[in-house]
Amino acid sequence: MQSNNRTEQGHFVAALEDTPIAEVDNIDESEKARSTWNDAWDAMKRRPTFWISSALILLIIVVAAFPTLFTSVSPRLDCYLSDSNGAPQAGHPLGFTRLGCDVYSRIIHGTQASVTVGLMATLIVTLFGGIVGALAGYYGGVLDAIVSRVGDIFFAIPTVLGAIVLMSVLPVRTAVTVALVLSLFAWPQVARIMRGSVLTARNSDYVQASKALGVSNFRILLRHVIPNAIPPVIVIATVSLGTFIVAEATLSFLGIGLPTNIMSWGADIGNARTSIRTSPQVLIYPSIALSLTVLAFLMLGDVVRDALDPKARARR
Repeated sequence: MQSNNRTEQGHFVAALEDTPIAEVDNIDESEKARSTWNDAWDAMKRRPTFWISSALILLIIVVAAFPTLFTSVSPRLDCYLSDSNGAPQAGHPLGFTRLGCDVYSRIIHGTQASVTVGLMATLIVTLFGGIVGALAGYYGGVLDAIVSRVGDIFFAIPTVLGAIVLMSVLPVRTAVTVALVLSLFAWPQVARIMRGSVLTARNSDYVQASKALGVSNFRILLRHVIPNAIPPVIVIATVSLGTFIVAEATLSFLGIGLPTNIMSWGADIGNARTSIRTSPQVLIYPSIALSLTVLAFLMLGDVVRDALDPKARARR
C-alpha cells in the first residue's frame, strides 16, 4: 500500500515538474478573472441604468467627435448682433446668445473640449496613479513610504482649488494644460485605491504558488496581481471622468480654464450671467448639457461599482 502511494506521489510530482510554469500559475487566476468579468457583465446588462447611461455616453462621444453631423451652423461665423438674445426660430431651436450666436451650435461644438479634457485627465490619472499605486503596494518598503507621504501631501489639496491657483499663474492654457493640472492633484486617490487592492491580491494563494514556482516578481505583478486588482480602479476612473468635466467647466466659468478661442460649456455658462434675466435659455441649455453628461458617467460608474463588488451583487 505504501509503495503504491509513493508511486502515485512520484507520478504527480513528475507531472508537475514537466508542466510549464505559465500553465500552472495561470490556471487559478485566469479562471477567477474570467468568472469575475463574466459575472460583472451579467449583472450590468440586466440593469436598465447601464443601457441608458451607455446610450447617453455613446451619443456624447459621437457629438464630440463629429459635431458637424448635428449642426451646419458655425458657432463663430454665423453670429449677428441683430439676433442678440433672440428667441428660438427655424433652424435655431435654442435661440441666440448676447452676441447673436446660435446656442444649439455652441453646445454641440462645446462638447468636444469638455469631453477631451475629461478623457485626457482620466487617462493620465488612471495610468500614473495605477502604476505608482501598484508598485508601492506590491514592493512596499521605502517606495511605499515615499509614495504614501507624497500622496498625502497632494491628497490634502482640493483638486479644484489647487487647479485654480496653478492655472491662474500659467502663461499657456490649452486642453492638455488643464488636463495635466487636474491630474496633478487627482492621482493620489487612484494610487491609494490601487495600492490597497494590490495589497489584498498579493497575498492570494495563486500569487504564493507562482512565487514557489520561481516566477519573477515583475511577471507576477504584471500578469497576476494587476488584472485582479484593477476593478476598483475602473470604477473610480468612470466616476472621475464626470468629475473632471465639472472641474474643467468650473475653471472655464471662472475665466482661468480653456482660452476664449476654444468653446466650452463652462465658458458659455459664465458668459450667460449677464443675460440670465432677459434670456435665461443662454444659461439653462449649456447647464443641462453639462448636467446630463456628468449624470451619465456617474450612473455608469454606479452600475460598474455594483457589478464588480461581490457584496453588492449578493445584496441584489
